[in-house]
Amino acid sequence: MKRSILTGVATLAAATLALTACSGGDTGGSDTGTGGGSETSEGGGGPVTISLAGWSLSTTPEFQLLADAFNEANPDVTVELKEYDATEYDTQMIADLAAGSAPDMYIQKNLKNFFTYQDGGQLLDVSDVAGELSDDLAGLDAYEVDGATYAVPYRQDAWYLYYDVDLFEQAGVPVPTEAITWEEYDALAVELTEKLAAAGSDAKGTYQHSWQSTVQGFATAQADGADLLSGEWDYFVPYYERAVALQTEGAQENLGAITTNSLTYQSQFGTQKSAMMLMGSWYVATLLAQQESGEANEFAWGIAPSPQLTEDTLETPVTFADPTGIGVNPAIADDKVDAAKEFLAFIGSEDAAVALAEIGITPAIANDTVADAFFAVEGAPGDDLSRTAFSNRDVRPENPVSADTAALQNILSDAHTAILAGGTAPEAAITEAMARAKSEVLN
Repeated sequence: MKRSILTGVATLAAATLALTACSGGDTGGSDTGTGGGSETSEGGGGPVTISLAGWSLSTTPEFQLLADAFNEANPDVTVELKEYDATEYDTQMIADLAAGSAPDMYIQKNLKNFFTYQDGGQLLDVSDVAGELSDDLAGLDAYEVDGATYAVPYRQDAWYLYYDVDLFEQAGVPVPTEAITWEEYDALAVELTEKLAAAGSDAKGTYQHSWQSTVQGFATAQADGADLLSGEWDYFVPYYERAVALQTEGAQENLGAITTNSLTYQSQFGTQKSAMMLMGSWYVATLLAQQESGEANEFAWGIAPSPQLTEDTLETPVTFADPTGIGVNPAIADDKVDAAKEFLAFIGSEDAAVALAEIGITPAIANDTVADAFFAVEGAPGDDLSRTAFSNRDVRPENPVSADTAALQNILSDAHTAILAGGTAPEAAITEAMARAKSEVLN
């Protein structure tokens, strides 16, 4: 039964990418119009058009922003976007790579699927680009395999603790001014819930969305000796015990209510149904846009570092998130390779990081120049703790690069649901998950 529970994406990838790699051989240099070559390329030292995958282009401006900014600095190179469905991105991309119709460059949307692309021979070695990038660029090592680099990150998200200043004031509770521990976070969530109720509000103290990341991501990043690939997951138990306690005390929506009522994290925090929320940095841009459009309420807010397991890491808080990078389709035409690599060098630069920060996106470089641009955005918080959360953090990957990652994450997803919606005790659910990992994946 080993590796018998690969996800649909991974299963499709194992078949189609392996077949493509075998049949395509050394396909670099093809200029036949199939396999990544854009028909609009003129090559020969003149204007070049290279294509880039993206999704939800009308609501995800980062792709067009990077394309336009690069074109402004390189007038002879046009980056043409090809839109994919956000929820089916990897499935569609794998199919296009197998069919030879994928764009010249494509996003590594989820790090857990990076192994599928790299191992399937569908990413060009871009170590020469990586070797020239700034040491300030975070997340680059996530794309290294056996000493070679196969993608360049342009954003490095991180999980924060968002807080609603207005609801804190309504409850008469001081807003956080420094990083806190999980024990302090739990107590704060309960206190806020009780005092908001006393003040006539039905808002809860905090909100943790339905994703397993909201518990497991922190545990894997923070617990001593944590190793997701080992299948030894006892370190998840205390994190789940805290999450269950918050549900029981009414300080956090339970998972059953979240899924039954299709609650979204944007509505829970953006319409002030919770005073705090654990969420990734990508929500900053969304919240700014929704407050501007009226989809979210007008209120003051800030970001604090994620809560910590112990006081030992309060000075440089440990959090988690995967980088988002761009790789090159190895079937790209020879006369476009240089342009594609120049584009990768650009997305890993401070110039690109500043451009992304100016629309509220957390780039892969977070130095003072980038932070100044990020917090100059209209509507962004201006307090010192928010700036600290942005610039001073130890971000660890959620998904290790391995053939087993997706299968193990599926087992852990079942445990997550069993604990928070099914009423199974954390220790029992995690023990069962470890047994499944050994019998179905790691044996």
